[in-house]
Amino acid sequence: MTTTTDSSAQGTRSAGAIPDLRYSDAEEQLRAVVRDLLADRSPWPAVLARVDAGEADDLPLWRALAADLGCAGLLIDEGHGGAGASYREAAVVAEETGRATACVPYLTSAVMATTALAGSGDGELLGGLAAGRLTAALAVGFAEMPPVPGAAARRWPVRVGPPEDGDGPGVARLSGTVTGVAGALAADVLLVPGDGVPLRLYAVDATAAGVTRAPLVSLDATRPLADVTLDNVPGRPVATGEEAARAVAAALTAGAGVLASELFGAAEQCLEMTVSYVKERHQFARPVGSFQALKHRLADVWVAVTQARAAARYAAACLAEGDPDTPVAVALAKAACGDAAVLAAQECVQLHGGIGFTWEHPAHLLLKRAKSGSMALGTPDRHRAALAVLVDLPPPPVRG
Repeated sequence: MTTTTDSSAQGTRSAGAIPDLRYSDAEEQLRAVVRDLLADRSPWPAVLARVDAGEADDLPLWRALAADLGCAGLLIDEGHGGAGASYREAAVVAEETGRATACVPYLTSAVMATTALAGSGDGELLGGLAAGRLTAALAVGFAEMPPVPGAAARRWPVRVGPPEDGDGPGVARLSGTVTGVAGALAADVLLVPGDGVPLRLYAVDATAAGVTRAPLVSLDATRPLADVTLDNVPGRPVATGEEAARAVAAALTAGAGVLASELFGAAEQCLEMTVSYVKERHQFARPVGSFQALKHRLADVWVAVTQARAAARYAAACLAEGDPDTPVAVALAKAACGDAAVLAAQECVQLHGGIGFTWEHPAHLLLKRAKSGSMALGTPDRHRAALAVLVDLPPPPVRG
C-alpha cells in the first residue's frame, strides 16, 4: 500500500486516509512560544491603545514574530533560509494571532504572499521574507474568494504597459487601482496580478514612485486595509501564464484555509473568556454561569468551536499534504469557522453584560476580528455555495 509522509503528525498514513488532526509536540511547542511572545508584547490593553491612537500594524511585534521566532519563514524551504515547515505549523501561529487580535501582517505576508512566491524560485524575495527583512502582500482585494472549478477566468484591475528605457529584461509598467488590500500598508513588496495575456504576477517595490497606498476605514482596525494605486510603476514578473494563475489561486486558497484557523483561535478565546467570567460574576448569591439558560448558550458555542477546530485542522492538513480534497476542506473550514467565530464573539459580548459593551473591554476587538474575518476571502455563505459545486450538490442561497 502506498503511504505518504506527514511532516507534522506522527508517522505515516495510507494515501487517501484521514490525517491525524491532533497537534504534534512540535506544534504545541511552537504555540507556547508564540503565545508567550504575544502575551508579553501584545496584551489586549496594548492592542486597544494602538486602535485608540489610530496606528495600524505593530511593526516591532511583527519583527519579533517574523525574524526572531522565524514565523515568517515557516512555509519557505530551508534552501532559501526558511524553516521548511508546513501549513499545519502556519495554522497554529494563526490561531494565536487570532486569539490575541495581533496587529501583524502574518496572514498576508507569511502565508498568502509566501504561497504565491513558493514556486517562483525567486531566491532574493524568498530569502528576504524568510529572514524577516521583507514583508509582502498580494495585491488582491481581501474579499476575493479562492477560485471555484468551472468558474470564468478572472479579470484583474491592473493594466500592463510596455517598459520604458532603462527598465530591466521582462519589466512591464503597471497602472490601475486595487481596492481593499490587506497587508499593503506594512508591505515592502506588492505581488500584483496583471490583466494581460498571458497572465503574469509582478513584484513591485511598494515604496516606488507612482505607488499610492490609501488607508481605508475598516471594521477591524487591527487588520488595516488600503486601496493600492499604481501609476506607470515598473513591475518584475515572478510567474507567467498557468504558473501565475496557479500561484494566485494557491495564495487565495491557503489564505482562506489559514484564516479559518485564525477565526477558530478567536472563537476559542471568546469561549474561554466568557466561561471564566460567568463563573466569577454573581447574581442572587449564585454564579451566573449556574443559570440553565446561560449553560445552554455556552454549550451551543462550545459545539460550534469544537466543530470549527476539526474543520480548521483538516484544512491545514490538506494544505500541508497537497491533498486533492483541499478545495473542499478549505471551503468547509472557512464557512464553519466564520460562523463559529461570530457566534462566540457575539455571545462573549452579550454574556459579559454591561462591561462587555464598553470600549475598555477586549470583547469588541474579538467581535470585529471575527466579523471581518468571516467576510474576508469569501463569506460563509459563498463558501457553502462553492462547497455545493465542489461536491456536486444544489447550491444554497447566497446572502452575502
